This record gives sequence, C-alpha cells and structure tokens, in this order.
Amino acid sequence: MGKEFKEFIMRGNVVDMAVGIIIGAAFVTIVKSLVDDVIMPPIGLLLGNIDFTNLFALLKDGKVPGPYETLALAKAAGAVTINYGAFINTIISFLVVAFCVFILVKNVNRLRKEPAPPEPDTRECPYCLSAIPVKATKCAHCTAEIK
Repeated sequence: MGKEFKEFIMRGNVVDMAVGIIIGAAFVTIVKSLVDDVIMPPIGLLLGNIDFTNLFALLKDGKVPGPYETLALAKAAGAVTINYGAFINTIISFLVVAFCVFILVKNVNRLRKEPAPPEPDTRECPYCLSAIPVKATKCAHCTAEIK
C-alpha cells in the first residue's frame, strides 16, 4: 500500500494539481487585495463615500443596542447582521478571478492551436500512381496526359 501511495503522489497530475492549488491560494490573496484596496474604494467614492465592508442589515441588536456605525461595532456588541457589503466584495472578487482565468485559458488555447498542415505540392498520377507535381499536366513517369 505504501508503494502504491508513493506512485500515486509522484504522478505528474497530482504534483501539477498541488502546484496549481498553492498558486491559486496565493492568487486569491492578491485578488482580495485588488478588490478591497483598489477596486472598491473608487466605486464607494463614486456612490457617495460608501464603504462596502460596512454595509449590513441589522436583524437583532446585541448587548449594547444600536444603531451601529460599522460592522465591527455591531459584531463587538453581539448583534445579528446580514453582511451584504462583504457579499458584494466577494462577488466582485469572483468576477476578477473568473476574468483572469478566462484570459489565461484563452491564451493557453491560442498557443495550443496547431497550424493547418501545408498544402501538398505533389499528387498521384491516376494511371501509374507515381508522385507528380500538383501543377503537372503530363506524368513524367508514364507520359500520360493529366487533367
């Protein structure tokens, strides 16, 4: 069983998958920073200085009654909230990741496309089956007229 496990782990697909997962996890932190620190502040500014991380709906007051200015204050008070601002950030993060994966796959597919095979420069004589140039009108081997 140990030998089979070693063979399984050392297969190329498993190693490739592990590398992909590790790089994907690192990529998620980059995208989260891009969304939280670069994309959302200008959007919030355009929408009237809205901080999406602090958009929430209060379902039940905590130990200290609201209103709560920030989500952190609501959580500290033990309030029950629906954090739709965090959900909006997550959707935008997903769209950024999906777009990046789309661009990556599109470029990989473009690189994988094999060029069309070149047009043949010879053909067979229908009479003697010898190879003759495509533009030939007479076979050099059997001297037959070719149309």
